[in-house]
Amino acid sequence: MSDLKPGQRFASAVCTAEFMVIKVDGEPTITCGGVPLVAAGADATDGATADPEQMGGCEVGKRYVDADDTLELLCVKAGEGTLAAQGTALLIKGSKNLPSSD
Repeated sequence: MSDLKPGQRFASAVCTAEFMVIKVDGEPTITCGGVPLVAAGADATDGATADPEQMGGCEVGKRYVDADDTLELLCVKAGEGTLAAQGTALLIKGSKNLPSSD
């Protein structure tokens, strides 16, 4: 996957998960279940086999980020695979506290 841009959608090749790119810096290798993502709408079941150790699941509506905060993906459809970049599992981005309105 090269030339990633915000707004692009991708799907897992080994589960039902789908993602949208929110922020990207560089050209990371993004995987789900240990297999590189494919363009949304493409035939995602091209004989790919998931890595059982990378099947921790991903949740719809959650934003996934890398430790350097250079990559952010939004899960738009849940799946069984673990989302990773450069072989390292992505983290769920925490929510921000809103200011009080006293």
